Amino acid sequence: MSSPLPQSRVPLQRIAEAAVEQARLRVVPRLASDAPRVPFVTLVSVLLVAGVVGLLLFNTTMQQNSFRATDLEKQARDLTSREQTLQMQLEELRNPQSVAEKAQTMGMVPASSPAFIQLSNGQVIGQAAPATTADRTDVRPPAAQKPEELAPPALVIKVKADKPERDTTSASQDRRDGRDRTGSSSQSAGDRSER
Repeated sequence: MSSPLPQSRVPLQRIAEAAVEQARLRVVPRLASDAPRVPFVTLVSVLLVAGVVGLLLFNTTMQQNSFRATDLEKQARDLTSREQTLQMQLEELRNPQSVAEKAQTMGMVPASSPAFIQLSNGQVIGQAAPATTADRTDVRPPAAQKPEELAPPALVIKVKADKPERDTTSASQDRRDGRDRTGSSSQSAGDRSER
């Protein structure tokens, strides 16, 4: 009797040997590459150059925008200053004191007794009289006076000088010679202060 076991081992051995044969590492022959390298390198180079140029253009645009913003800020400051100056001039022109002074320089005087017309019936209320130069009033404010605290009276201190007893003839002789009491020649006040 033959045993079924040895027959089943043979195919199992063959399968194991085939698996081991397939599992062994071996060097695969190099396949020839059909794709050329030049287009790939060119593409990468073009992308790199385009990126650098794009960054340079972006940076240049940002710098130009920064300069333009600085110029616009300066222009805005100048216009704000000009607006404030014009506003101050307008306020000065609207000032009632200024208007009254200009009216006086033009020869205008305020009406002394005005008359009014009632619009509902056209009746004149009051007696109108023409204005004359005698009706003119000075609209300028009085000149400012300096407070006494800022203009104190001059303080004068009198000092009595001791007169030494000496011969008047020799003193007058010294003055004519240009010498002082000590016998040295006299100098101006500026020279004496340096001694």
